[in-house]
Amino acid sequence: MKYEITENTKTFYGKTLYQIRALVTIAAIGVQVGDLGGYIERESCLSHDGNAWVSGDAWVSGDAWVYGNAWVYGNAQVSGDARVSGDARVSGNAQVYGNAQVYGNAQVYGNAQVSGDARVSGNAKVSGDAWVSGNAQVSGDARVYSNAQVYGNAQVYGNAHKTPVLISGLRWNVTIIDTEIKIGCQFHKIEKWSEFTDDEIKAMDSDALEFWSANKQSIMALANNHKVK
Repeated sequence: MKYEITENTKTFYGKTLYQIRALVTIAAIGVQVGDLGGYIERESCLSHDGNAWVSGDAWVSGDAWVYGNAWVYGNAQVSGDARVSGDARVSGNAQVYGNAQVYGNAQVYGNAQVSGDARVSGNAKVSGDAWVSGNAQVSGDARVYSNAQVYGNAQVYGNAHKTPVLISGLRWNVTIIDTEIKIGCQFHKIEKWSEFTDDEIKAMDSDALEFWSANKQSIMALANNHKVK
């Protein structure tokens, strides 16, 4: 047994959550025998195997499961049927819920949310007020942050410190290369994309305006964040 459930409780959204206490040392994250951890709704929320841990005011509820060497801390919340595993970290005020999975060396922090059937993996980082949802996937060394939203069947992968960043699964693939964005066969400076009028977008393709209206905010946020790195 790695931990025990104490009588210390908190109530969140009508759920009673129980604070845990370490029964073993977890040297990798500085946990000592007797240290109080975070909160879980039931024992199945946190594996007794590996170095997985919940600490601070973080909590795990429902059928969510934290296992492997994953660490949930700060004020983070993991709920629903979500999974956090591998060496993943969920911290700050981040939320992972629904059927979402965070694994590998991925990090979700700040006020970020990962929900639906979304996957965040590899060395990816999702932070700030970013939102990853639906069937979206963020992987590799990709970074999604600020107010960026990745949703539907979109996939974001690549390296935040190298180019390009690729977004697939939309009507057209999107490639962000330094200060330029390529959408389908259209290749322009980031600033130019932000200045295009509706008529100019319409002239590119019959479906272009609908696509741009739905995805402009997220694409521009990713592009501007990538550009300043």
